[in-house]
Amino acid sequence: MDTRTGAFLSYLLWWVTGIIFLFVGKENPTIKYHAAQSVVFFGSITVLNIILGILANVGPLWILGYIGDIVWLIGFIGWIYCLYKSWTSNGERFALPVVGGFVTPYAEQVANAV
Repeated sequence: MDTRTGAFLSYLLWWVTGIIFLFVGKENPTIKYHAAQSVVFFGSITVLNIILGILANVGPLWILGYIGDIVWLIGFIGWIYCLYKSWTSNGERFALPVVGGFVTPYAEQVANAV
C-alpha cells in the first residue's frame, strides 16, 4: 500500500481505522504516524464527548451538552482537514493546527510503541 492511501485510510473512520493501520502499516513509519495521530486526536475527542455527555445528564450541568456539540464539531472539522491534507500532501506527515503541538508528541510515542 502506498503512503498516500495508508495515511488517508488511517483517518477515514476516526480512531477505529487508526488502530487498524497502527498494525497494518507497521513497515511504513509515516503510515504509523498518521494512524497514531488519528488514535490520539479522535480518541481524545470521543472520550471527551462521552464524559461531557454523562456529565450533561447530571442536574445543572446540562450546558455541557452544548459544549459536547462544539467538541464534536471540532472533531468533524479536524476529520475533514486530516482527510484533505493526507490526500493532497501524498501522505507526508503534518501536525494538526492548534492542537498539533499537543497531539504530535503522543502520536510519536504511540507510533514507536507499536
